[in-house]
Amino acid sequence: MRTPAPSPEATPAGVPAGSCPYCGTPARDVGDLDWAVPGSERAGRPRRRRLRRIRRLLAMAVALVLLGGIMFAGLLIVAPSVANAPALALALAKAHHAAYPGQPVPERFAAALVATEDHRFYSEAGIDPLALARVTAGYLVSKPGQGGTTIYQQLAKTLYVSDRSGTLAKSEQALLGIKLALSYPKATILQMYSSIAYFGHGYYGLGAASCGYFAVASAALTWPQAALLAGLVQAPSADDPLAHFTLARAREAHVLDRLAALGTITRAQAERAYQQSLHLTNDRTSRCAAS
Repeated sequence: MRTPAPSPEATPAGVPAGSCPYCGTPARDVGDLDWAVPGSERAGRPRRRRLRRIRRLLAMAVALVLLGGIMFAGLLIVAPSVANAPALALALAKAHHAAYPGQPVPERFAAALVATEDHRFYSEAGIDPLALARVTAGYLVSKPGQGGTTIYQQLAKTLYVSDRSGTLAKSEQALLGIKLALSYPKATILQMYSSIAYFGHGYYGLGAASCGYFAVASAALTWPQAALLAGLVQAPSADDPLAHFTLARAREAHVLDRLAALGTITRAQAERAYQQSLHLTNDRTSRCAAS
């Protein structure tokens, strides 16, 4: 009959650690062996293997992050400069008879635009990783078009790649958007964007749209008016309030809802704003101050 190995508790008293648990012979007298209770080493192996795997995975993750950072930095370096962005915005504004740079973007319009187009505008660096992941997932399930471009990227597209499309153009647009974010204050980005954006019905620039649709300067826009204009930039012709009033109102409601969701205004304020009259007009001869 096989005699089971003694447990540590069964080791004779006085036997020094590292000695044979059966005879008490010191390790140095039996080849400097490190005695252990049978089975204890096998019990520790799975844990050591797990630790080694975790260390390897962490090392691979760090290496991939570093490699990605190096590649990304390289792409930013080789991407075209955005130092001429204000000059390009001025040229576009002049071509469409819009005012640039004009007055600072009104608070209400800025809040409405950020709420509907890029609610992480004040915290991101030109690219919204969550929106990008959402769009990527959309393409994987064959449902693209969920919206992932930031205000910086939209400005980059208008200034630099408006005449191109495809994956390469989108990649360049993303890189240029990041460079714009790193090169200009956010107030300047909003001013360039608002000055050259198309708002439908032949109106380029916020000042022209405010005067044309409501016969008021942009600084005097009410919440419903600001929300309607901010909603137009995605599809200015399709949502033109003079040609497609119902669609424009739906966009206005969406923007007001986003403002409430972000806490810029309350739900009650959003509901009251939607009930207010827009005072739409179609007066291209309005002398209101364009901004």
